[in-house]
Amino acid sequence: MSLTRLRGGTLYDPANGVNGEKRDIHIRDGRIVADPAPGETIDRDFDASGMIVMAGGIDLHSHIGGGKTNLSRLLLPEDHRDDPRAVPDRPNEGRYMRLPSCGTCAPGTLAAGYRYAEMGYTAAFEPAMIASNARHAHLEMGDTPIIDHGAYVMMGNDELFLQMLAANEDFERLRDYVGWTIHSSKALGVKVVNPGGISAFKFNQRSLDVDEKHVHYGITPRDVLKTLTRALTDLRVPHPLHVHASNLGVPGNIESTIRTMDAADGLPIHLTHIQFHSYGTEGPRKFSSGARAIAEAVNARPNVTIDVGQIIFGQTVTASGDTMMQFKNAPMARPRKWVLGDIECDAGCGIVPFKYREQSFVNALQWIIGLEIFLLVDDPWRVSMTTDHPNGAPFTSYPHLIRLLMDKSFRDEQLDTLHADAKTASALSEIDREFSLYDIAIITRAGPAKLLGLKDRGHLGAGAAADIAVYRDDANRERMFTSPAYVFKDGELIARDGTLLATPTGGIHYVSPDYDRAIERRVRDYAEANLAQRFENIAIGDDEICACCNGGKLLPVACFAASET
Repeated sequence: MSLTRLRGGTLYDPANGVNGEKRDIHIRDGRIVADPAPGETIDRDFDASGMIVMAGGIDLHSHIGGGKTNLSRLLLPEDHRDDPRAVPDRPNEGRYMRLPSCGTCAPGTLAAGYRYAEMGYTAAFEPAMIASNARHAHLEMGDTPIIDHGAYVMMGNDELFLQMLAANEDFERLRDYVGWTIHSSKALGVKVVNPGGISAFKFNQRSLDVDEKHVHYGITPRDVLKTLTRALTDLRVPHPLHVHASNLGVPGNIESTIRTMDAADGLPIHLTHIQFHSYGTEGPRKFSSGARAIAEAVNARPNVTIDVGQIIFGQTVTASGDTMMQFKNAPMARPRKWVLGDIECDAGCGIVPFKYREQSFVNALQWIIGLEIFLLVDDPWRVSMTTDHPNGAPFTSYPHLIRLLMDKSFRDEQLDTLHADAKTASALSEIDREFSLYDIAIITRAGPAKLLGLKDRGHLGAGAAADIAVYRDDANRERMFTSPAYVFKDGELIARDGTLLATPTGGIHYVSPDYDRAIERRVRDYAEANLAQRFENIAIGDDEICACCNGGKLLPVACFAASET
């Protein structure tokens, strides 16, 4: 029952309306508590005077576990081999003790957990877990130290769902199948990638627009989106349907992106890495920014939330469940190697290494579009900061991205280094908005926690988990957010000035919606006829997930109460 005090810091805690107030924080048994009684003994005291205090960062979209993540690591051995942090000049040196999987683009499990913690992040969520590969995803995430984790299970291209939808089976049965899939895979939500398009690719379709029919099933992406958004609303899953929209990377895709928003019919929907879905066709190159149209569409639709998927220049590897688009992108691989895969007619993945270049017109405009979206969406509670790690950039780019958002002069300097035509086609230099520390706390902490239903994360109020990042105030915001003075995980000091002090096991966040278990007979019949895995072995039990995650604490996320809307 020891009591820890974090003294004299300046708090930014948007969930509780705290904007730059000097306050003490008290911690007992891993939780933030109200001020102690007069005379109560302080067992540990940390001086945060002059420092900025925020809740631990939450990355709601980062590819850190599952088959595609491991393939990404395997595909770029040179990325790990050449990482100076893993290969020191002298023996027994180096921050990560010669870890075998330590690259920048797709770091291994240990390096990923360490680097998140060193930046003040205490949670990250895998956005594309394949149901038939859920155990592997949980094993990967469970091997990632320190940070809390969870995953969104992929649906909307799985064979049984498409069969049921094409046969016009009762919505209630489809809803129950969604509920069973979430339950059996211990997921926190549902992700749909290129709705119906991954399946259509197997039937030799090379694109599938929002209202275009699947050549085999006759259903459209709109049908998939409407069914899944309604199912999650009925199941009262906190996180909205997590949508990787149709036509990723295609010039002119702003129209299908807006139609995707409207396919939800006003129900909650989250469009992920929206930068890749915000392209117009204006100009001599037939490629232009659609950021203003997308931002206006988001501003006008209160049911829509987004994350950006900002690109940052340099080498990375793109890892996506969108096999259709990754097949198309394969000729652009740098270096020249790529992988496509599929499993159990459930979903697939494509791994394509890529290098974003400042002097590429397209890459420069992509960089511009992401920043324009951040700066043009009015409500920071409805936009979360992501790079779609590793697709747009490694998550270690977040401090640099924060500086771009907070410092217009720095942003303009970076803009001046880009392809001249991209700058001419951009309105970025005309946007004066600079994010405040309060805004940053929303898009990296409070907003993601709210979107995921994590009521005891992302804030500094009494009862919250003591996941806390303390930063030395620095005009150079990139330097400031790279190396916090203190990072606490569940009340334990885990890092100080960029040096790790402890590597505890993070918790597993998941949701358990109510559904009619009669649907299990339908799933069993399908599994016995089509799958290599026995039905009895599909669902992941509580004891098993703890074993998968190295004893990580189960952190069930409550579904919305029946009285809520």
